[in-house]
Amino acid sequence: MGADKRFTELAGKPVLLHAVEAFAACTAIDEIIVVTSPDAVGRIEAWQSACPKLSKIVEGGAERHLSVYRGLEALSPETDLVAVHDGARPLVTPSLITRCTEAAAAHGAAACARPLTDTVKRANADGTAGESVDRAGLWAMETPQVARASLLRSAYEAVLAENLLVTDEVSALQHMGESVMLVENPDPNIKITFPADLALAEAILNARSSVQ
Repeated sequence: MGADKRFTELAGKPVLLHAVEAFAACTAIDEIIVVTSPDAVGRIEAWQSACPKLSKIVEGGAERHLSVYRGLEALSPETDLVAVHDGARPLVTPSLITRCTEAAAAHGAAACARPLTDTVKRANADGTAGESVDRAGLWAMETPQVARASLLRSAYEAVLAENLLVTDEVSALQHMGESVMLVENPDPNIKITFPADLALAEAILNARSSVQ
């Protein structure tokens, strides 16, 4: 990105704040904990007065799974379900969050995902296109990923004890032998990675506003 994508302006506000406000507007969510780098704590604290659900800002670790575990440690003791979301996905909606939490309440764990529709190829070592990969049954994982707090905490304790590197909650839970229900998301939920993603995300937000 060439800049801190969390605080890059998108439709008049930081990328991360879009995600925070979506969770704040969701009636299924009681508290929001942002796990971030030390240099960002002060900037996020400034949002708390306008967002009472934003209860804690926690400094993260060197790897994603370490940051998630620190967030889990900061949960209120009475927490039943926990949703983990990537702050670089600003297009998440309260309705999607609700669907994921409802699925997790019914099945123990659930994750936002979408089935792959593109042709998938495995690359050769020289950078040329190799064999086709059958896309039947292939899904791209997104966030939020939701699970019972006790279940997810146990999964991450196992990950840390075994010094594993996992890239999402689904992987941590599967390592424990737990199943995760997939919640299909038909709406754009892109992760801001490249500068062009900002223009696309803004166009989507503008389209949503015009429909409303």
